[in-house]
Amino acid sequence: MSAWKQAIVIGASGGIGRGLADALEEEGVAVARYGRSLTGDAQIDIEDEASIIAAAERIATGPAPDLVIVATGLLHDGAQGPEKAMEQIDPFWLARNFAVNAIGPALVAKHLLPLMPRTGKTLFAALSARVGSISDNRMGGWYGYRASKAALNQFIRSLAIEHKRRNDRSIVVALHPGTVDTALSRPFQGNVRPGGLFAPDRAAVQLLDVLDALKAPDSGKLFDWEGKEVQP
Repeated sequence: MSAWKQAIVIGASGGIGRGLADALEEEGVAVARYGRSLTGDAQIDIEDEASIIAAAERIATGPAPDLVIVATGLLHDGAQGPEKAMEQIDPFWLARNFAVNAIGPALVAKHLLPLMPRTGKTLFAALSARVGSISDNRMGGWYGYRASKAALNQFIRSLAIEHKRRNDRSIVVALHPGTVDTALSRPFQGNVRPGGLFAPDRAAVQLLDVLDALKAPDSGKLFDWEGKEVQP
């Protein structure tokens, strides 16, 4: 039986987001799904604050969510992929990475954290990545993705500090799901070690297990799918 009663999944039209929403519903949690390709009032575009505001207004008319997960991310768009060398750094691609991977989740937090209960355990989580760890960067490259995920991790830290003043049992964290078999990782799966590529439904269950085990002192940190803290 899940500890959560009312969940919001942003990015539920993507592989991991869909897996998270499905797994939560199987546990008996009421889930509201939001995504770009979903229909009607459930649509949301995290690159458009007006879209986030509209979603927040809709969410505010229902029960307060005690779990919010932002399961969005950008690594490539088909035509453009992560930079392999500094010569490939492009200002427009950098800006797009930051818009999707860092600014979007921060805007979701801006409008949804105030809707969460002021008492009791609440959890806001956003999908990040181990490559956003500065101390763990040993290969370089992937400038936009690495930097935008590092920025997301810093947003999470600041949001956790501020939101704890509103609810001292609140938890705000970033999650590293590992390499998941989705459109985001597909062009880069050739170097994944055996057993290191997770199906979206398995990744979702692993992440929910991590979330269920978190406590208030864990707020502001980045955890991987095994529940291990990833250093910034």
